[in-house]
Amino acid sequence: MISQNHMEQKTTAKDFFLHLGAMVALYTATVSFLNLIFKIINKAFPEVAQNIYNWGGGSEISMPVATLIIFFPLFILLSYFVNKIYIENPVKKDLGIRKWLTYITLFVAGLLLAGDLVTVLYKFLDGQDLTAAFLLKALAVLLVAGAIFAHYLQDIRDRVSAKCMKTRPIVVSVIILATIIWGFVVLGSPQTQRLIRADNQKITDLQNIQWQVISYWQMNGMLPQSQPALETYCVQNYCLTGINMADYEYKKTKEMTFEICTNFNKENMMSQNQYQGMMQVTYPGKIGTIENDNWNHKMGRQCFTRVIDPVTYPTQVRG
Repeated sequence: MISQNHMEQKTTAKDFFLHLGAMVALYTATVSFLNLIFKIINKAFPEVAQNIYNWGGGSEISMPVATLIIFFPLFILLSYFVNKIYIENPVKKDLGIRKWLTYITLFVAGLLLAGDLVTVLYKFLDGQDLTAAFLLKALAVLLVAGAIFAHYLQDIRDRVSAKCMKTRPIVVSVIILATIIWGFVVLGSPQTQRLIRADNQKITDLQNIQWQVISYWQMNGMLPQSQPALETYCVQNYCLTGINMADYEYKKTKEMTFEICTNFNKENMMSQNQYQGMMQVTYPGKIGTIENDNWNHKMGRQCFTRVIDPVTYPTQVRG
């Protein structure tokens, strides 16, 4: 009997990869779920300081949703096969691979719980602002890590009933599905995400056009007289050839002033407080000298008026 149990407890290649695959799928789905939650919170409760090069948020929801759609069902499927092995051969619950991976998961979840609580307590004791976004993110980590810790602590003690093994995946699936739907409501549908991505690319193109105009001024001591003059201008082998200039319009309005225009798919407006906070983070100590980076826009045609500051951007032409 002892030798038979010993043989049944031996870890096979199937046991190893099923257990390992289930845990990898769990970690990947968990990270993607938290990532999705964080992006929803960032949109619903925007921080004052944001990165200027991520103006509209883009299609941030795509990767975590795609990962969840693949890896969470994979985790459920692999867990089903693992539990089937336990039902057919209960002695397999004593496999070393199961215990190692379960205790590693408990350790990681415990670290997340402790780190989450320490971060909240530190910010409180340090007198820092506990914003709604930060508290919601901390709560999300606390709930997710706590649920994983509680489940696997029960599992290693063999206290998870057959009913719970069936109902818990259903409950978690409903929560994940509701979160994905919530994410699309807050951040926009896939079609909306494509439009936002296109608008973000237009902002990037406008920034490149703007700096090309500034470079033209610094090298020639004047603004380009027309759009063709700008399109054919190159500096250090950099030209605007990678940009479809048919989508944009450049116009010199005064000696040091110009406009660049394009059409946008969606409105994207940032409050003055948000903009100032963002600029203080992105360009510390230079507020007032950088006037060419506010890209607030409404849907449809939008023109941006720019005034070149000769002190900030001195010309290299010698009189």
